[in-house]
Amino acid sequence: MRKLALFIVAASALSVGAAEPQGSNNALYYRLFSPLTFYHNVASHQLNINSDDPDEVSQAIDQALMHVYLNRPDLVAVTETERQEAGTLRQDIMETPVMQTVEMVEQAAPMPEVPEAEPVEVVVEKPNFWKYMGDGYLQFMQNYVSGNWYKGGESNQAAVGSLTLEANYDNKSKWKWDNKLEMKLGFQTSPSDTLHKFKTNEDLIRYTGKIGLQAANRWYYTLQMLAYTQFYHGVKSNNEKIFSDFMSPFNLSVGLGMDYKVEAFNKKLTGTINMSPLAVNYRYVDRTDLAQSFGVKTDRHTHSLTDFGSQLTASLTWQLNDVVVWKTRLYGFSSYHRSELEWENTFTLKVSKYISANLFLFPRFDDANNRDEDLGYWQFKEYSSLGFSYNF
Repeated sequence: MRKLALFIVAASALSVGAAEPQGSNNALYYRLFSPLTFYHNVASHQLNINSDDPDEVSQAIDQALMHVYLNRPDLVAVTETERQEAGTLRQDIMETPVMQTVEMVEQAAPMPEVPEAEPVEVVVEKPNFWKYMGDGYLQFMQNYVSGNWYKGGESNQAAVGSLTLEANYDNKSKWKWDNKLEMKLGFQTSPSDTLHKFKTNEDLIRYTGKIGLQAANRWYYTLQMLAYTQFYHGVKSNNEKIFSDFMSPFNLSVGLGMDYKVEAFNKKLTGTINMSPLAVNYRYVDRTDLAQSFGVKTDRHTHSLTDFGSQLTASLTWQLNDVVVWKTRLYGFSSYHRSELEWENTFTLKVSKYISANLFLFPRFDDANNRDEDLGYWQFKEYSSLGFSYNF
């Protein structure tokens, strides 16, 4: 309704003022297109009997506005008083022209020269799926007992060194190949031993290799090989007999089964568990006089023993806290004729970056050896040490 009324008024106003000079009544038209306002003079003009405004355009606009005021007061947005209180345009801006400063130069600066793009050699490196790591330590033990100590005993010193190297392949798809080489060698003194100046207290060379094809998320079909022997011959105090030596014995185990990758307790417990229901164990004893001690029945031409059975191998590392780490290895082999079980436990207390203390516990069962009167087929080894350590 408002739009229609204003359109009619505007059309009539334009027709009336068409004969007048252009722009004479332009100031009156803005009331038709600005937000609808209640003007005081519109009402006063309509109520004044003697109107002194001869402008027909102004009268037509006033009549149109008055018609809206009376019939559609809801369309009125603001009063003339409110518009005056809102203020007008700043006079300083209206009176003072805004000038733009333009600097003229005789010649424009030349465009910078852009060097031509040179060919770039793109080198694509093949991803490295190999991961290398290792750790080692050299630790010492010392025990002093005076000659008149009421319980007896003797003073001794000992040292043990260890080096572990790993080279593992994992293509992050299906295949993995783990290689681990462990070497340990330690000696101790014993003043009461008149035959040997030093004896070994730790002696091991062991290689563990596994080739796996992924079957599920953490499961792999695995072929595992385990081989181990020792560096030096083993003796007992005041006894000339040699109880073990390099390649006496030498054990080689090959098993086919499944391997499970362990990740638990926010990856604080990691490692692998291998179960091989099909396994073969080969034991070789180079020294004939030691063959029977390791379950090998030999003659001049036979120095080995081959058994078929099943085996279990678990190798785990548990970060108990910031300074204590528990490394454990469980190995078990069983055939129709004999059983062998080894459980190695190493507790490492990290004193500083390069200083650590170790506690080593090693129970072992092997019914291929000669039976002991007290322990039967069980054997046990334990030592503690303090010294230097390094991881890489």
